[in-house]
Amino acid sequence: MTKRLKRAERRKFGTRRKLRQVNINHNPNREVRLRLSVHRTNKATYAQIIDDVQGVTLVAASTMDKDLALKNGGNVEAAEKVGKLIAERAKKAGVSKVQFDRGEFIYHGRVKAVAEGARSGGLDF
Repeated sequence: MTKRLKRAERRKFGTRRKLRQVNINHNPNREVRLRLSVHRTNKATYAQIIDDVQGVTLVAASTMDKDLALKNGGNVEAAEKVGKLIAERAKKAGVSKVQFDRGEFIYHGRVKAVAEGARSGGLDF
């Protein structure tokens, strides 16, 4: 395993550990939030809303969806459209509050665009 891969895994698992602690160590007054997970590749951007308690993906969207009909899925504009699409699908599923999971990726560029698109679509995080 390369040194870079080990660093990326540490970043990813560290981020997820912090998010899990919020839900596991919750007090009765605080609600358990679902996780909005973002993944990006050179050609596409993916977003999922995951219920960690049940281990189920409730809603998913990506630049590969036929609803978006994009020519280039690897840019900021496409990522923002994915954020709006996942927010729209989440509202249909009855989800309004989530926690943002950027995984191993820095909160910059396409990851930030997904978050801003989801916020403008009505998700609260």
